[in-house]
Amino acid sequence: MTDRDERAEAAGSQAEMTETKIVSDRLYEGRILNLRVDSVRLPDGRTARREVVEHGVAVAVLAENERGELLLISQFRYPAGEAMIELPAGIVEQGESCEAAAVRELQEETGWRPGRIVKVSEFYTSPGFSSELLKMYYATDLAPSKLKHDDDEFIISRFLPPESALELVEEGGVRDAKTLYGIYWWLRRRAARDRGFSEV
Repeated sequence: MTDRDERAEAAGSQAEMTETKIVSDRLYEGRILNLRVDSVRLPDGRTARREVVEHGVAVAVLAENERGELLLISQFRYPAGEAMIELPAGIVEQGESCEAAAVRELQEETGWRPGRIVKVSEFYTSPGFSSELLKMYYATDLAPSKLKHDDDEFIISRFLPPESALELVEEGGVRDAKTLYGIYWWLRRRAARDRGFSEV
């Protein structure tokens, strides 16, 4: 089977699984998210209800300094009820490009600005109920450049070498999904670079 055949087969499966919105009831509109409940028609003709959290596109940044250390932040996350270790991240503002948002969030949350930044991945954070799409960037050539952060954010930032980052993950010190994914990507990239493969 050719790649084209495989893509066509996948598209056919997608069409066979699609749920069609019948009616939508918006229950809440907030500063960073909205909540709606939709009635949908299933592929077999039955109907069901879907609760949807509407969330804008977000960005996260894997920032590495000249010593090969990864920049992580700590902040209290009220829904989780605990301080979390995370990658710098945030929501893309209206009219802002995703890359510009990544640079801004890094400056606001850590006080560093990248000289080089590239997109490495994008993924839905929890597609079972949320529309949030997160785009991850890799940043290097960091220079001090602080922007004022949000008044309700209390953030501590620190650089960790690869072995410490891996140890932190293995000991359960990182419980944020995007950060776990990002650290594993970063460590895999470093291992590939050490074996002589080309860099991002």
